[in-house]
Amino acid sequence: MERPAFGDRARYAFDNWMARGPAALMLLLGLITLAFVTLLGTITWAVVYAIGDEENFERDDGMGPLDFIWRSLMRTLGTEEGDTGWIFRLLMLIVSIGGLLIGATLIGIVSGAFAERVEELRKGRSRVLESDHTLVLGWSGKVFAIVRELATANLSRGRSAIVILADRDKVEMEDDIKAQVGDTGTTRVIVRSGDPMNLAELEIASPDTARSIIVLAPEDDDDPDATVIKTTLALTRDSDGESGHRYHIVGELQDPANLEVARLVGRTHAHWVLGADVISRITVQTCRQSGLSAVYSELLDFAGCEIYTSRQDALVGRTYREAQHSFDASAVMGLVQGGVVRLNPDGDTVIGAGDELIVIAEDDDAIELTQPGIPRPEAISTEEPPAPRTESTLVLGWNARLGLMLGELDGYATPRSRVTVIADVDLPDFGDLVNIDVTFERGDPTCRPVLEQAHIHRVDHIIVLASDTLPAQRADARTLVTLLHLRDIAQQKGATLNVVSEMLDDRNRELAEVTGADDFIVSDKLISLLMSQLSENPLLTEVFRELFSADGAEIYLRPASLYVAAGEPVDFHTVVEAAGRRGETAIGYRIAADARDPQKSYGVRLNPVKSEEFTFGPGDKVVVLASE
Repeated sequence: MERPAFGDRARYAFDNWMARGPAALMLLLGLITLAFVTLLGTITWAVVYAIGDEENFERDDGMGPLDFIWRSLMRTLGTEEGDTGWIFRLLMLIVSIGGLLIGATLIGIVSGAFAERVEELRKGRSRVLESDHTLVLGWSGKVFAIVRELATANLSRGRSAIVILADRDKVEMEDDIKAQVGDTGTTRVIVRSGDPMNLAELEIASPDTARSIIVLAPEDDDDPDATVIKTTLALTRDSDGESGHRYHIVGELQDPANLEVARLVGRTHAHWVLGADVISRITVQTCRQSGLSAVYSELLDFAGCEIYTSRQDALVGRTYREAQHSFDASAVMGLVQGGVVRLNPDGDTVIGAGDELIVIAEDDDAIELTQPGIPRPEAISTEEPPAPRTESTLVLGWNARLGLMLGELDGYATPRSRVTVIADVDLPDFGDLVNIDVTFERGDPTCRPVLEQAHIHRVDHIIVLASDTLPAQRADARTLVTLLHLRDIAQQKGATLNVVSEMLDDRNRELAEVTGADDFIVSDKLISLLMSQLSENPLLTEVFRELFSADGAEIYLRPASLYVAAGEPVDFHTVVEAAGRRGETAIGYRIAADARDPQKSYGVRLNPVKSEEFTFGPGDKVVVLASE
């Protein structure tokens, strides 16, 4: 073994000495001070008597080296030297050291109390004194999109606050939000560290004064629904008791089986979002009609058009169809009558006193009545939609939501439609299906020969699922590989594929767009947007429940040629009238030429100004609400 160097031995000795504790540290400091003042005192005495310059150096032939060392010591201690006599000097030295100890003790006490307070603040244990704030309980990757969306929604409110309470380090949470969200404008983000299920720690976030509360499912929990339900129970334990306080809670659940007990806990205070169920429904709806994910993103994003409710007394006694033409910059999509949400009602439905309109608008203050528009009947198309036919769908990959997706697809598909599932897992249970025949093949969707044998150019729809058993980045990487293979095979076959892919991280969407897929479902982002919307307006719970269901009114993108003549300049009043004659509600359109441009919302334009004229081109579609 090589002999340690002198520097290594010195550092080792120093470490061992410091490990002895404060007494050893004080002794070492005293020795260093003694050596310092002795050296400097001796040098000063030698220099003064060597130079002998009385103009620049005070000289006293009666002073020896010890006197100069004494002077150096007194100046080191911060006291003035003017004493004579060594006994008196020793007494004054004791007084000086005592004064230093008292001062150091006082400074230590103040510094310790200040450091303790700073540490307490760093831990995030102080109570939040806010009101009308949005409270987020729990932590997951969805929190960043939620904060970003709520900050956008709060721009019209001025100074607002978002309070986050989670069982994580406060500084880490603040750093993550700063890195992922950035500037939040007029909205302050206040972070506190604590367990939302602990009653005492929950009070830190002042839930009783919050405008709304969002309860997130933790990502690293084996049973996230149990955590969400227990957190909600901590909130509502006395909400119907003496306090009589009512909460507006939006909670996230993963398993539909837990919905019943969640409703018992949340009672009338909570609105529940079944994340897996919502994503499954959106994925199925999107795979059958390209562009739908962009429509949902536009509706859920506070930066674009949103859904509002508005009471317009001037329209009482008018019909729903007349109300649609009474707004130039807002799109009417339904009514709230007696507290019941009705999307795409019959055009002859009369608006009664107390009824509210469900409208799409840029902002709530943009909902203004205008002079009723006049459609052009001569431009309305009489083309009939094609008859329903059997469809073939290819599902590549597997996750826990596949069963929900197949059940949803079964509700839309024509009888005898075919679904082929290719995944590198054991044969899963697909449940009881009526309209679709499911075939399962064991294989790796990232493997080129597996995809070539699937004859992808012959299927109507392709769904690429992200694995929920892998980390997000790895799962998205496998999805990208599959999409690149699909694009290359399609180019070789000269085929056009209808591909919808699920992504776990929105940052990977930009990379995935080069693969040429039609739509991308970013799971966490869509759920985050939905929860943010519901936290601002609880009535939207019923609106989105109907939109995401196979029953009732849903959003469709249908060929523009079904509504107006091709190449004919029209305004949107005419499109609204054409849709109304089919029992539908037109809320926007999609331009095929911009379908790949994220800067133009992938061609989707909701709530267009109805008085402006435009011309539909080949492949353009109208976004409508319809019952089938």
